[in-house]
Amino acid sequence: MSTGHVEDRGGVYYLAGTRISLDSIVHAFRAGSSPESIREDFEGLVLADVYGAISFYLDHQADVDAYLLRRKNQWAELERQGTPPSQDLRARLDRARSDATLP
Repeated sequence: MSTGHVEDRGGVYYLAGTRISLDSIVHAFRAGSSPESIREDFEGLVLADVYGAISFYLDHQADVDAYLLRRKNQWAELERQGTPPSQDLRARLDRARSDATLP
């Protein structure tokens, strides 16, 4: 399920040629950020990259939503297995989760 703007690297989607995950773009888009403001948040991206990632998400929305849910569950499992995060990190993670809740 890769395109010119998005590539699958070992089960994780990234914007092609970058270290920026599709997750980051989709969460920002679903939170109401414009493509222009998303581009400003990620150094090295051009607007076409952001629009390409958003287009990929919209074309494969059900699959990407399922992928994001799997990633969320994987992260939760890693948290359960690892050292508990600091209070500051836990607060930041909780804020990020509440900003990115699935509909």
